[in-house]
Amino acid sequence: MLPDVTIPVSLAVLLEGFRSCFTAPSFRAFRALVVGMLAAGGRRTVCGMLVGAGLSALWPHDRAHRFFARAVWSADQVGLALARLVVDRLVPAGPLTVVVDDTLFHRAGRKVWAVGWFHDGSAKGDRQVGFGNNWVIVGLVVPVALLGRPVCLPVLARLVRKDTVSASRLWLAARALERLAAAFPGRQIHAVADAAYAGDELRTLPDTVTWTTRLRRDAALFAPAPPRTGRRGRPRLKGDRLPSLTQLAATAAFRPTTVTRYGRTETVHLAVIRCLWYGVFGPRPVTVVLVRDSERAATYDLALVTTDALAKAADLVARYAARWSIEVAIADAKQIFGVGEARNRLAAAVERTVPFGLTCQTLAFVWYLTAGHHDGDVADHRTRAPWHTSKTRPSTTDLAAKLRRVLITAQYRPTRPAHPTDAEIHTLRLAWATTDSALAA
Repeated sequence: MLPDVTIPVSLAVLLEGFRSCFTAPSFRAFRALVVGMLAAGGRRTVCGMLVGAGLSALWPHDRAHRFFARAVWSADQVGLALARLVVDRLVPAGPLTVVVDDTLFHRAGRKVWAVGWFHDGSAKGDRQVGFGNNWVIVGLVVPVALLGRPVCLPVLARLVRKDTVSASRLWLAARALERLAAAFPGRQIHAVADAAYAGDELRTLPDTVTWTTRLRRDAALFAPAPPRTGRRGRPRLKGDRLPSLTQLAATAAFRPTTVTRYGRTETVHLAVIRCLWYGVFGPRPVTVVLVRDSERAATYDLALVTTDALAKAADLVARYAARWSIEVAIADAKQIFGVGEARNRLAAAVERTVPFGLTCQTLAFVWYLTAGHHDGDVADHRTRAPWHTSKTRPSTTDLAAKLRRVLITAQYRPTRPAHPTDAEIHTLRLAWATTDSALAA
């Protein structure tokens, strides 16, 4: 049997929840590659994961490539197991808040599976497009007092494939929400997305799922259906069409309300309208919330629409503000955890590598919040970087670096403590120095 990687108990306990998703050999590869992804000091390519796990000289590299390209496992099953882990450890009760967004991972080469030109919000210039793989990402929002902000933990990722039904990002998001609702049948799920995620695909969502999004300016709103008249014929499904949002805002009654969003508590002015957005949700009643940041504003600054008829307007504003956490999670995935750096081409490998990287990112957060945090982490950081005088809370870089140090310590623990090899000492010092430079940046 090939040598295995040494994993600290605090992380090994979390990984046990994924054993049912793999065969025994694939589970060994999964554990090793998770460690390699989180401990790697360089690029997180497939071979880079082997280097990070300390197995590059012990395992053939095709074993790692085979795990992504040909091994029998499902990225959706792994994502649902990850969702159960997050819910059990961090959100044991109450409704679940889920955020949805999509992003582009740049790739080169037309032989890469499902590659193409997609919208890229980070691209420079007037044409915001890029070449690569486009992914719809679904994450659970967890309010973390330790970090002082809500954190999005990605659990599911779906690849956009042109010329198929999977070309619709909204269709992919709706199917992912259906899987989550089936995995948590007794929990209410509040989904939040931006204005791009609104369409008639949302009409088939389970009753336990509500949807909150930004309302388009040209949305056609209608009054609720009038009562039946008792006459023959089909009853009306909707009432008269309402005026435009600008006209509604001019006549609506705005009330000052205290809301908490983006880490601040402030007073805004809200107006609530009960109506139908028939083109998207059909006859299902919706609530429109118009937001004015200033009382003197002539119109509105933000318009939200939701199928959650029971939520307060202030809670809906805070819920939509929490959507920003997925933007932060995507940036962390690319810049800190190296998600998307693997250069796979085959269909199965392309469809698995990004979800695998996002799984590693979420595992890092769960590990830190349940086992890795120490009260002295911030003070330790300020000792190494004393110019960060305003730092009071750990950051994503802090928790990723701490987990990496724990993994390195377990990986390079010598079997003979009095006689570590020169290679082990050199690798340990190099990795520690790389971590320190990342924290100081």
